[in-house]
Amino acid sequence: MAKPKCTYDAHQSKPAKVWHFLAHEDSWQSFIVDAIIVILIGKYLLFPGLGLVLGTQFPVVAVVSGSMDHQGMQFGNWWGDHGAWYEKRNITKEQFQTFYKPNGFVKGDVFIVFGLDGGRAKIGDVLIYNIAGKKDPIINRVIKINSDGTFQTKGDANYDQLAFEASIRSEQVAGKAALWIPKIGWVKVLAVELVSRILNR
Repeated sequence: MAKPKCTYDAHQSKPAKVWHFLAHEDSWQSFIVDAIIVILIGKYLLFPGLGLVLGTQFPVVAVVSGSMDHQGMQFGNWWGDHGAWYEKRNITKEQFQTFYKPNGFVKGDVFIVFGLDGGRAKIGDVLIYNIAGKKDPIINRVIKINSDGTFQTKGDANYDQLAFEASIRSEQVAGKAALWIPKIGWVKVLAVELVSRILNR
């Protein structure tokens, strides 16, 4: 004999009714409330907890620009277009191939970020850092460490270094990219682009 289906009204206590609404009710209202709860848990509990463990304020970041996109090119072809810039700065093709993500990455990719241990990073690391006037962090590669301990970075896809990249202080740096997850950040990318279009109308 089939077990009778449990309904909202069958529960006697308020906590039981709330649990039924959240976990068992098949309605758009329940779906919206569940989605809001998941977002709030992620933002105010999961991400801060993960950030505490990994030692960074940005434990998970989505790539929202194309500054590291190699456009699907084979490394040798990409180096043919961009390599001279690096060779002038004593970074060889062979050295670059040992760097983290030497073939770049694209919008929509996501990284798990580890905080810098004592502010240390090396040439070839991909740093996540803040600059004044930009809401989203920058995700670019270290190409030089200055004598004063500041970092120089550059996006692989850019033909030259941007002005703000010549001296990145350690206090600007949230951490370095450590684990790569492709494509799952497209929700954020689309949201950012939508907001940008609305604001620029």
